[in-house]
Amino acid sequence: MADFVEAENAEAIFTRIEHKSRKIESLLKQHKPVEALKTALEGSPPRTEDERCKSANWIVVHRAIMAIKDVDSLMSSLDSEYYDVLMKYLYRGLSTGDRPTCDQCLRIHEKLTERAGLGCILRTLADKVNTV
Repeated sequence: MADFVEAENAEAIFTRIEHKSRKIESLLKQHKPVEALKTALEGSPPRTEDERCKSANWIVVHRAIMAIKDVDSLMSSLDSEYYDVLMKYLYRGLSTGDRPTCDQCLRIHEKLTERAGLGCILRTLADKVNTV
């Protein structure tokens, strides 16, 4: 677990998440939800076990996920490097039990699975280290 950042660096991570949040809000105001989601996924999951950082990052990613209207457009422009981390956040969204969040996560999950294959699901479920 040496790869994870300890508590003294959690503040720096939290500051980066806040900066990312402002950038995402700006992209959403410009009607660029796909770019906002890509930005939200960059550097995710945060390399920390600090739950405050993980929760803050989830809020940022959730905001971007919920702004996606055209899932096909998202899939055609999303690089494969983001597939696994997006799947992790979709499962986090499904775990909330919130109906609108679950509906959106399931829509994206279907298209992501078509695009990335079942391996994406298996890697996500098997990864106990890089949790979101």
